[in-house]
Amino acid sequence: MTNPPYPQQPYPQQPYGGQPGYPYPPRPPKKSNANTIVLVVVGVLVALCGFGGCVSALSGGDDTAKATTTFTTAAGKPTAPGNPAAPLPDEDAPAPAGTPVRDGKFEFTVNAVDAPVRTVGDNPYLQKTAQGEYILVHLTVTNTGNKPQSYFSSNQKMIDDHGREFENDTMAGINVNDGTAMMSDINPGNSIQVVVVFDVPAGTVPATLELHDSAFSGGAEVALR
Repeated sequence: MTNPPYPQQPYPQQPYGGQPGYPYPPRPPKKSNANTIVLVVVGVLVALCGFGGCVSALSGGDDTAKATTTFTTAAGKPTAPGNPAAPLPDEDAPAPAGTPVRDGKFEFTVNAVDAPVRTVGDNPYLQKTAQGEYILVHLTVTNTGNKPQSYFSSNQKMIDDHGREFENDTMAGINVNDGTAMMSDINPGNSIQVVVVFDVPAGTVPATLELHDSAFSGGAEVALR
């Protein structure tokens, strides 16, 4: 009887050259580029701010520096001769700029008047150029009533030193207001900041602002000079 052949054990194959085979060492993990990206972004921002200045909001679209007349306190009224402490009665005179005035349910305060500009707006699709030049008046409008009241910029008027009356340019106001260019609802006790824009002939001297809480109210006058 013939014995079955012994099973042959496979011999491990040797790599070329007769050297024992070893597994390749694992590749080192790649370094993260996050820190490098952050440094690059920060460097670009610093360069931009240093070269041209950080971006700021402008009320006009031209490159000319604009002076602004800011009213922080009301001017004094004329006094009676011989008695400086006694003001002359002048109830019909416009209130000085910076003094709160009331019409209907609104209280208005003129905060500032910008020097004239030719164009307003940085967006080329909304930018508007004046027929003459734009005068921008900054207002605070407060609802002094006990229910919501709608503010309309179209109700506001400006009179110059020749007695000419100008109405508000609501389309130009879109460029310098945040949602309050034409209309804004104000709840009782709340206030909004608005910029009223007037398109006037070049060289116009604004004299008085006539402020209204509605199209049918009597209005309150504020002197701008």
